[in-house]
Amino acid sequence: MIKTMNNTLVNTKIDIQDLGKLLYKKTWNYQKELLKKRSNNEINDTLILVEHEPVFTLGKNADENHILQNCPDNIKTYHIERGGDVTYHGPGQLVGYPILDLRNYKKSISWYMRSLEQVIIDTLFDYNITANRKKGLTGVWCNNEKIAALGVRVSRWITMHGFSLNIDPNLNHYKNIIPCGIFEHGVTSMSGVLNKTVDYEHVKKTIIKKFLYQFSVDYTLDK
Repeated sequence: MIKTMNNTLVNTKIDIQDLGKLLYKKTWNYQKELLKKRSNNEINDTLILVEHEPVFTLGKNADENHILQNCPDNIKTYHIERGGDVTYHGPGQLVGYPILDLRNYKKSISWYMRSLEQVIIDTLFDYNITANRKKGLTGVWCNNEKIAALGVRVSRWITMHGFSLNIDPNLNHYKNIIPCGIFEHGVTSMSGVLNKTVDYEHVKKTIIKKFLYQFSVDYTLDK
């Protein structure tokens, strides 16, 4: 079931679609459908939130050698259109795919990336987690380890792909790759930093609020 929450600012509207748990391939195809519809102005700007099965994804310029030889055969690999190198998606990780027309905001990919990072930073702040950026690197970091990864595609100023926040995933899967092609830094999660269980659904609600605030949309969420 897809739960949709509509949010309005003058003539700008963002739909939030919570897909729950959905296979990566199905979500990827769905993104492409929405991208086409947004390009034709058939739908509003949309943020998809989803949780995937274990997969590795490689950006268009990724180095396949960053998937290590000990990689389990049961984890599928997808070559996709986003920028960036290899990353992992799986249970316990919240993935966000904004389908936005940047002409409604600012026609700048760097501004967009920094805005997505700020959404994550502000979300983590609400959990008393201090997170930041690293100069020259994309993503969000905590204690010198990556806690959220970003990778996007922008076509005619319309976005797809997006961000993934580690709430409580199996971090052992990251041992099978060189995450984002970065050798010198590790990967962490919210539960790892806080040393306790974190409520997945509560994080989802928080990230919706921070996303809509960052992109300047007044909102009321359906109960």
